[in-house]
Amino acid sequence: MMTASLSMPLVSGLRRLFRNKAILIGAIILAIVLVAAILAPWVAPYAPNKLSIVNKLKPPSLAHVFGTDEFGRDIFSRAIYAGRISLLVSLGVVCISTVLGVIMGVAAGFFRKLDAPISRLLDAMMSFPDILLAIALVAALGPSLTTVILALGITYAPRLARIVRGSTLVLRELPYIEAAVAMGLPTWQILTRHVLLNLASPILVQATFVFASAMLAEASLSFLAVGVSTDMPTWGTMLASGREYMNNAPWLMVFPGLAIVFSVLALQLLGDGLRDLVDPRLAKES
Repeated sequence: MMTASLSMPLVSGLRRLFRNKAILIGAIILAIVLVAAILAPWVAPYAPNKLSIVNKLKPPSLAHVFGTDEFGRDIFSRAIYAGRISLLVSLGVVCISTVLGVIMGVAAGFFRKLDAPISRLLDAMMSFPDILLAIALVAALGPSLTTVILALGITYAPRLARIVRGSTLVLRELPYIEAAVAMGLPTWQILTRHVLLNLASPILVQATFVFASAMLAEASLSFLAVGVSTDMPTWGTMLASGREYMNNAPWLMVFPGLAIVFSVLALQLLGDGLRDLVDPRLAKES
């Protein structure tokens, strides 16, 4: 009986979640990309770096669904393995930016003395275009997979910090927060039990948008050859190498480009749908 009573809210919550068409479409596309990336060794018909000069620049066919590149490597296999890098980088960026953003946002919103210095720091960081700030950080730290994740995590932290700060400023003035402070509850207990729990929904929504932005930024950095090592197949490096053959072999850029478009679109749809569920007023206004 206990299991049945607990499962009913979960089932109804999932039904309500996937009743939103944006969330459903985004989740389906993202699930396909995720499953293909995880099962890459079994899904990909060829090794991503397998050379075959005899088959170079072959158009899409039954043997090579997406065609081959200038070294005869299978584009379909490379695109699947590239999804692993993009998802790994994006997930790492979301984790770092969420931790930094929540810490700075809660500190600025809850502690009045820290609001001004942290807000000025966020303003300074957000005054630079995201991609330029990321390039500067990667150049300072050195190009590698770890530094790309760290640089993009720092770059997108102010986005989350702004959202968290604004929500914390509202929560701080609510009666139950004032009552908790008046009762002398420890600050850490107020923040964890009352503030952070109420921030979970906006943080989740914003994290999906950061995930999409990080995926696009990683592809941009790889395209500019300032991202991960060129030995790793990424959608950005595939686009960069394919631009030289754009007229003769357009499939070199079309399929990696479509992979980026559909992945980012799925995350944007997911984020929009979650935002509408969290705040139904936005759905009515849009």
